[in-house]
Amino acid sequence: MSLTRDRMVHYGRWALGTLQRFTEFRALLIVLAVTGCGWLFIAIAEEVLEGDTHQLDSALLLGLRAPGDIGDPIGPPWVEELARDFTALGGFGILASITLAVCGFLYLQRQVRTMSFLAIAVLGGTVVTTLAKLAFDRPRPELVSHEVAVSSASFPSGHSMLAATTYLTLAVIVAHAQQRRRMKIYIVALAILVTFAVGASRVYLGVHWPTDVLAGWAGGAAWALSCWLVARWLEQRGAIEHQPVEGE
Repeated sequence: MSLTRDRMVHYGRWALGTLQRFTEFRALLIVLAVTGCGWLFIAIAEEVLEGDTHQLDSALLLGLRAPGDIGDPIGPPWVEELARDFTALGGFGILASITLAVCGFLYLQRQVRTMSFLAIAVLGGTVVTTLAKLAFDRPRPELVSHEVAVSSASFPSGHSMLAATTYLTLAVIVAHAQQRRRMKIYIVALAILVTFAVGASRVYLGVHWPTDVLAGWAGGAAWALSCWLVARWLEQRGAIEHQPVEGE
């Protein structure tokens, strides 16, 4: 019996060590992803400030317009209407409503500290996006007509960055609370798909240069992944509620 217990203890320690190493490796990958997204944002910003992206931006914008008519986006009218629907998913009102809905869900689940962290993370991403727009103050493209009303600066795309910040932050926190791996994958994949649709619609509607959107995606992803790392760190120290892992 003693030998059996010793073996069980040995295998238990081995399994715990393996899980810890896997967790540390995953955290390292996230750190590298945050670094890569941050570097991409800075690289795009430098190219934009130097004017090196104007030719490519212009070509891509014109490529999405009907030949001989820069006031008409390519495709039938329903595609343009669909793009307006997608772009609305990155608007402040929609994002605020979804964030409040998820916060309400967490509150009902008695995860008040997680709810507070989520609200701060999304609000912080909104502030960072606003400050970035004010700092760069890039004019909106005038090469093609705007299919929706705009008023703020162009770089980075606020809709794209806020969509990435909000949807990805919500996704990684909500997915972490799921026990089934396929549910985690589904939630994160859905957030990525919506974020992509919002950004693509901004270029299609002529209100952003493509590099505005790419920078917005990079900046928003960096923020969301950073929030995930902070959430994990706080969870390990008991500052926010423990989330179950698969198999618990």
